Amino acid sequence: MNLDQEQLRKAIVSLAIEKVLLTIGHPVYEKIIKQLSKDYNCYLPECYEHPEYLNKVLKKIFGNSHITIVDAIKGELNEQITERPIAVFVSAISE
Repeated sequence: MNLDQEQLRKAIVSLAIEKVLLTIGHPVYEKIIKQLSKDYNCYLPECYEHPEYLNKVLKKIFGNSHITIVDAIKGELNEQITERPIAVFVSAISE
């Protein structure tokens, strides 16, 4: 696997998450970032390798409403979802 492609996927996923969270509002973005750091000592880019962290934090903060955010992230990644690593990421945050 090409390392550059993997880095590109990581950046695309990170930007998609950031865009969705910032669309909801800066305070929401900050809350998610702080919770990821507090619970898992990670930041948005690490969510690509550990989508379960993002999934758990979204559920913790939003409960069942996290599905709306996951759907928005899926929408942002729609064009890249045919790539297996991104499809795996989307599947993992959707659980």
